[in-house]
Formats: sequence, C-alpha cells, structure tokens
Amino acid sequence: MNQYDIVGKSVPQIEALGKSTGKTKFVSDLVLPRMLYGRVLRSPYAQAKIHNIDTSRAAALPGVKAIVTYEDTPKIKFGPRSEDWTIFAFGKTRFFGDEVAAVAAVDEDTAEEALELIRVDYEELPHIISPLEAMKTGAPLVHEDKPGNIAAEFNIEAGNVDKALDESYVVYEDQYYTNQVYQAYMEPMATLADVDLSGRISLWTGTQIPNMMRMSYAKALGIAPDQLRVVVPEYGGAFGGKMENNIHLVAIILAQKTGRPVKLVNTRHDDFISGNPRVPMHFDIKLGATREGILTGKDVKIVGAAGARLVYSQVIVSTACYRVDSLYRFKNVRAKGYTVYTNTVPTACFRGFGNSQSTFVLESAMDELAVRLNIDPVELRIKNAIGPNETSVHGWKIGSAGLKDCVIKASEAANWSQKTKHKVPLKGIGLSCCNHVSGNRPFAREFDGGSGMVRIGMDGRITVFHGESDMGQGQNTVFAQIVAERLGVTMDMIHVAQVDTDISPFGLGSFATRGTLMGGNGLLAAAENTYEQLAEVAADLLNVTTDAIQCRKGIFSVKDAPANKISFREVASQATIRKHGVPVIGTGFYRPSTELPDPDTKKGNISPAYPFGCQIAEVEVDRDTGQVSVTKFVAAHDVGRAINPLATEGQIQGGITQGLGWTLMENMAYDRGKIVNADFVDYIVPSCFDVPEIESILVEPIEPNGPYGAKGIGEPALNPTMAAITNAIYNATGVRVKELPVNPQKLLTKMRQQENS
Repeated sequence: MNQYDIVGKSVPQIEALGKSTGKTKFVSDLVLPRMLYGRVLRSPYAQAKIHNIDTSRAAALPGVKAIVTYEDTPKIKFGPRSEDWTIFAFGKTRFFGDEVAAVAAVDEDTAEEALELIRVDYEELPHIISPLEAMKTGAPLVHEDKPGNIAAEFNIEAGNVDKALDESYVVYEDQYYTNQVYQAYMEPMATLADVDLSGRISLWTGTQIPNMMRMSYAKALGIAPDQLRVVVPEYGGAFGGKMENNIHLVAIILAQKTGRPVKLVNTRHDDFISGNPRVPMHFDIKLGATREGILTGKDVKIVGAAGARLVYSQVIVSTACYRVDSLYRFKNVRAKGYTVYTNTVPTACFRGFGNSQSTFVLESAMDELAVRLNIDPVELRIKNAIGPNETSVHGWKIGSAGLKDCVIKASEAANWSQKTKHKVPLKGIGLSCCNHVSGNRPFAREFDGGSGMVRIGMDGRITVFHGESDMGQGQNTVFAQIVAERLGVTMDMIHVAQVDTDISPFGLGSFATRGTLMGGNGLLAAAENTYEQLAEVAADLLNVTTDAIQCRKGIFSVKDAPANKISFREVASQATIRKHGVPVIGTGFYRPSTELPDPDTKKGNISPAYPFGCQIAEVEVDRDTGQVSVTKFVAAHDVGRAINPLATEGQIQGGITQGLGWTLMENMAYDRGKIVNADFVDYIVPSCFDVPEIESILVEPIEPNGPYGAKGIGEPALNPTMAAITNAIYNATGVRVKELPVNPQKLLTKMRQQENS
C-alpha cells in the first residue's frame, strides 16, 4: 500500500482550472505597453544567392517602425552544438523558410503588408533534399566548407560484431526509413522581447531550456549571459520542438532597433517551414541470433538529415546509434552514423530523440527474427530482456528494470496467446518494447542533476522555484506533490513559481525524460532543507526534540503524543518572526552518479535511471483500400513509482496518439525543395476518431535514484508505438512495413501480390 499522503495519488494539473476557463495567459496572449508586432520574411527557395535586399518601400509604409536584415545583427556565427547559424541569411539562403529580413510594425496587418513590399533579388541555385543524394560526389553543397555535405560522423563498437554475426544461426538484414514529422504543438512558436534603458534584454518565450538558450543567444548577440533574462510563461506544448530558434533572436534585434517591446508569433505555416522537426533517418541493419533466440550481434548504419544547419541533429543521430542497445543483453554491437546537411528545414529534437527511430527499426527486426526462428515474439523479448542490477553493453548501470514485467503484463492484458493462435483475416496484433533514459549526462558536459528552492512566508504559503520547464506535461504538479509530501502539507498550500532566469535556480531544462527525476530530486533536497528549519521551530514550540516531530496534512505533532500539535502555518509564522521577517528559504540540489562516456569506447553510465515499456497494438486492414485502423492498445510502462498516476496515464495516451499519427498519416512532403503541406489542412494529425481504446498499465519497481522511487515517462510513451502498429500490420497481412508513414496504396499492392503469388 502507498504509505504517502500526496505522492502516488492522482491529482489534476495545478494549471488545469486556469487553462480550462481561459484565464491562463500563454506567450501569444502577452501584451506590454507600446508593444510592436514582428513578422519574418522567409526565403521562397530551397537554395539561392541573395544579390540585393531593397526595404525602401516597406520602410515608407505608415506604421512600420523597423526593418532588419543580416546587416543589423552582430554578424556572429553561433549555434547550440555548432557555429553554422546566423540570425538572418548572409550571402545565400539554404532552405525554404530561411530568415531573410524582419519587420516591426504597430499591428500584425501592417507588418504583413510590409513583408510584401520588401524586394529581394535572388538567384536560385541547385538544391538537395535527400541526405543519401547529398553525400554523393557532385551534389550541391549546403555549406561550402563541408565536403560531401557531411556535418558529423559517429562511430561506436563493442565486442566482435563480425564474428558474432558469422556464427549466428540466423541473421536478418534490411533497410528502413523514418520520415520527417512536425511536433504539432497547439501554440506556435511565440516570443516577446523588450530592452530596458541599460540595454538589458528580457525575453518571454515558451522554451524547454531557458538557461541553455540564454547562453546560446548571449553568444549570438555578443553579450554576457547576465544581460539576457528569459521568462517562461505558460505555453502550449513543445514535444522537443521549442528549444533554440531564430524567431527569438529576430524579436530581440527588432526590439533593440526600435527601443520598444516586440512580439513575434509564428503563423502555423511559418512554424512548419522554420521550426525544427524530427530528423528523418535511413537505416541499414543486421541482427543476429542463436537457434534458441539469444541475440548475438547488431550492426547498423544510419544516415540522418540535419537540414540546412545543425541544431541537435548530430546528437540525435548518435543517440540513434546506441541508446536502444541497452534494451536487451547485447554483447556485440556496432553503429556508424552520418549527419548530413540538406536544403531542408533544420531538424532537431522531437519526443524520442533518435531512440524512437531506432526502436521502430530494432523492434521490427526482432519480429522478423521471431518469424525465422519460429519463436513467439513475446518469448523472444523475455529471453533477451535486460534486468535490474545489470550493466549494459555500453556501461549503463541498470538499477530498477521492469521490462519483463511490462511484457508479461501487457501480453496478458491483451490476451496475446489466444489472439495469435486464433487469427482472423486482416486483423492483427503486434508488440514492441522500448528503453530510454531519465537524464543524459553527455547533453550538458559541465554538470548534471537538478536544483530547487522552497520559500515559506509568514502566512505559511509555500512557493516552489525551479529552473526546468513545464510545457503542459504536468511537471509543475509533480514538483508540487514532491514538496508537499516532504513538508507534510496539502496541495492547496503549494504555489509553483514561473521560471525566470533572474530568480529561479539554474536548470538544464525539459529533455531526455529528466524532469521528474532530476528536477524532482533537486526540489526534494530543497524541501528537506526547509523542513529541517521548520522542525527546529516546531520542536521548540512543542518542547520536544526534532527527532520527535512529524508533520502531516499541515499539522506538526509529536509522534508519540499526536494531541500535542501546532499548525504548519503557525510554525511558519513563528519562524519568520524569530528572524525579524526573513522567510524560511530552503535550497537543495541533486548530484547524480552519472558519467561522461569514454571518448574512445563511448562507455559510461549516462543516466541515474532507465525506464522501460512494452506496447501491444491491434489493427484491422481494409481489403479494398489498404487503410489501417488501430482498434486497441495495451501499454505497460516501467515508470518507477508513479508520482501522479493520472498524469502518467495521460502521458502514455498522448505518446501513443502521437506515435499513431507518425505511423499512419503524418509526413512533411517536399516538392522542388518546398514543403507543400505546411498547414493542418494537408498535414494530417490524429483526431479523437482515430484514437483507439488505450489500456495503460503502470509497472512500478521502485527506482533507488528517483524521488520517492520515480522515473520519467515522457519519451518512452512514444518510442514503441510505431513498431507495435507495423508488427500488427505484418501479423494481419504478412507485409513488413519498412518505411514511415504506412502508405495504404503500397500496402494494398503488396497484399495483392501476396494473394497472387
């Protein structure tokens, strides 16, 4: 039984009432006095020389306050992982949507009209879309100093892969492709920039990484980081997409030039063509096993498209090369990854961060091995599943691991054995497993972990400060639960402060499924520090030692004499009075025992915890059209202790829905270098009618490194979905899907070929 009052209980998000009643102010709702509106002029070509930009007609339009181009910037090359960015295009544009100029005007209509009056003299150049074509001799170069358009290479190897594959009873070899998809968050990228009289910049924006963004932008602007303040209001989703983007810097340049606040909100079209969607990847895989189904070796080559500039694509490709290797007891693995420049929108983070692409490929290959070995796919996973207190091939120290339990519980709930024995034509069932991290030490090399601050005023109100980012996933609520549990108070006494780099502790941000574990541990330490201060005052007031004190539901009492008690608010008041008005402030941090990987072997324990999962999909395939309908999902996920089961189940449901869209309908389509479906008319995402019944099963092995035993769930909720669906399609039709999204026409053609063979 759960021994806690708050942790492990289903709690609605603390922002839910404001959001549901329309009271919440999102970034796009913010207004400052004398505020101007910005718009960006973007390249209509995939690659073109810029010979001249004439802004005279636009500048003469009444209401236009500024027009800026590359010449108005510090002209510093920068980038979060490279130095191939400029705030505006210089010399040539490199993708359809590249930033060429920007306007600030008194209203949005005037700004839009001004864009049409800017004249740019372009010379269209040859372009390249496919990363495989971009690597060929004679291909157009995106960056002249990058021969072969190779932006980065990654190699990793452990064991003797060639020997392992040569000695395998069966080796599966094939090619796969995962396409480019858009994060489809509800609120497009939006930002508001202001510059005070000293020149110090304030930036209000929805960002997952306020502190890391601040450092990148300080370099781009040629200023010290303390000259830039980043505030994170409520914002409408991210899924990895809202990290560094030139829209923020454009707003700052306009604010600097006008001396007035400038708000810049992407249109949905602009968001499609200039955001940072998922990295598309080409895979070559070899996977071997013994006659008994024990995995012997894995060899992978990956080519990923970076787009026109590096954001995080090279890190995502490297992640795709090795993270999935710690799902099973691999001993011999090898991967080579190429990140390649293309004349497409720059690609970057999207829920799963490369592991989702690799999971689709590996779990498809696992099912192919199961067919060749005549082993049940459930049995094959259980035989190879990594377990607790094991060390993976890359040196990951697995503390808790509920992978086997996930497979067993999901297969039982889905009635797997009966449905695989008694097949119905064109109905199928398929499963997929996944692993992930709860934190990623190599992402920020300087340090890892989390921090927090808890402030309690004279009235007993508790304010929680952290430097992470809640993008709608419920992180603030989980943080409030952790603090409330440790302090022994009710949730209504907790307020979570808006992230503001001037006030909040430094946090690395929301990525790598790290928020609950890293940020939660930091705040748990801060709450512990705060509690110790209050317990001293309470013990003095109750005339006992601090060891004799407890606090539950907002009441301090003596453990052996519960009638001897005093309210939390009275203790807070007395603590503040004793310090002549100084509030009780507790700080704390979490230092995980993670490691930077060895530069040669890439071995190292990169995360304090590793979540796992298993999803099972059921599908029906239309005999006449090849259209696939997903009819049911069972998802069992190892989440450690679920701090908030309601939110955890919501994350699982959201991940499955997002993965369903990627598998069956979503694709960013290019024609002559241009994205041709940059809106929600032609880019189709799942509606409520597409989402099947989802049964969520929370597997809760207590994680020794997690706050109250918790791990993360954000990315694992998506990672196995694609392969679960395509494995179910194979079960229904005998057709192996090796390219996302599923094309009904191609599927139908292959089904008919099988019928006629």
